[in-house]
Amino acid sequence: MILVTGATGFIGRALIRQLSALGIPTRALIRPSPRTPRLPKGVPVEVAVVSLSDVRGLRAALTNADVVFHLASAESQGSQGNLLTADIQGTENLAQAAADAGVERFVYVSHIGAARASGYPAFKAKGIAEEHIRHSKVPYTILRTSLVYGPEDHVTTNLARLLRLSLGIFPIQSGGRTVVQPLWVEDLVTCMLWALEKPETINQTYELGGSEYFTLQQMVEIIMQVTHTPRYLVSLSPVTLRALTVFLDSVIPNFPVSTFWLDYFAVNRTCAVDSLPRIFGLMPARFTYRLDYLIRKPWYRRAWDSVANGSRSLFDNIAEALRSARHPR
Repeated sequence: MILVTGATGFIGRALIRQLSALGIPTRALIRPSPRTPRLPKGVPVEVAVVSLSDVRGLRAALTNADVVFHLASAESQGSQGNLLTADIQGTENLAQAAADAGVERFVYVSHIGAARASGYPAFKAKGIAEEHIRHSKVPYTILRTSLVYGPEDHVTTNLARLLRLSLGIFPIQSGGRTVVQPLWVEDLVTCMLWALEKPETINQTYELGGSEYFTLQQMVEIIMQVTHTPRYLVSLSPVTLRALTVFLDSVIPNFPVSTFWLDYFAVNRTCAVDSLPRIFGLMPARFTYRLDYLIRKPWYRRAWDSVANGSRSLFDNIAEALRSARHPR
């Protein structure tokens, strides 16, 4: 049995789909919430509704679990998130519960640049969480990643959304020297699963990234090209852009960019370009080849698809009713 935290995030959903395809029993740890959890549709998975602050509940959720994939984080919640509670204390509680339950492997997805001494909250929280995992005495594998992208992510998807909402111009951080190494989410999930099959990855920390380096401006230019939304880029100083982000995040509900998001581009998040081939024998996907999910269909195509899907569902229901009438049980 594999326990997955953060299963409703875009990495978690990709992981659960692959685990299901492999026929591996999976249990998703979902934090209590009035909202319906966004788990992959049509995928059989157990669900344990437990907060990371509930140590007794975590022990119960870990019953018969051999492996933990820890993805849960408060970063995606922006200013509403609490890194201390979710990332630091939550990871400490989960690691201790895993030790008590005799878990055989603890796989944690962290950030390149994670360190207790970091001046950026997200990286500092990840660094402290890593220390809790190492001190728990549970066999672990820590995967420090560069920027991870894929359908419904919090970087490329939000950039595409902001580009569509912008009116001719788009603010971008000046300087443009900070680089990232985008990693396709499916490649990351493959490495997570393969790490379980490699005994040499036990109690090791790896830095993973794609095969290309990009600055934020280069990423924005590529996304503009893919989504056909050309904009004039206006450079703002890091301080001005951060102040603008804090203001917009406070006045606009569900604003897609937070200060945590800006931290991703505050420092270089790179590693050796051969990290995936060398460690896992996997050639990473190229960034420009995996952005089809950002292309939006025209409104009339979306409307037609909605009508067609509704009609198909109606016809299926009618056919099922006719079959039931002909062959009553």
